[in-house]
Amino acid sequence: MARTRFVVCRLMLHLAGDRIAPLLGVLNEKAQAAIEAEGDISVLGEGLVDIAESLLQSESYWRSAANEGDVIWKETEAADYVQELFTYSAQRYLSQPDLSDNNDDDLLSLPITENIVVMMTIAFEGESPDLETDLASFSALQKGLKTMINLHYQDRLRAVQVHFSPARLGDRLTEDQLLLNFSELIPL
Repeated sequence: MARTRFVVCRLMLHLAGDRIAPLLGVLNEKAQAAIEAEGDISVLGEGLVDIAESLLQSESYWRSAANEGDVIWKETEAADYVQELFTYSAQRYLSQPDLSDNNDDDLLSLPITENIVVMMTIAFEGESPDLETDLASFSALQKGLKTMINLHYQDRLRAVQVHFSPARLGDRLTEDQLLLNFSELIPL
């Protein structure tokens, strides 16, 4: 009797630098598109591709990473694990996106974001050695992000969720807050 193998994994990546703020725009744009898509996996996958490509282009700002996951043989258990990781990521410090249409004229007075943590949770069918390993090195992380992109184009994604902290323009994630709220991150 054939069984379907599901992999559920979450990748956390910390970026730091004075030029990472534009990444918040990409992340918030994809968050808005995900909400409007109401769970359409093709739209969510395209958003994941755009985010992964933006992260790959921002490699010089990568500072630390962590990943976790599991192989699950029952779809309902995989869905429960995705929900558990979703809830955990959503409760992380400053991880609620800014989905309002506020157009403040005071945007130039907001503090510059110098730290961003991106948390990507995916579920897919089959195997992927590049995601089922420790991703706390530059080369492993590059392969993992490229594999996420490929999973979308192979139609193997079953769930996609992205959280990020800080999620709103003007919010700041300090070094102390980073250590306190994202202690599992390992320096690259």
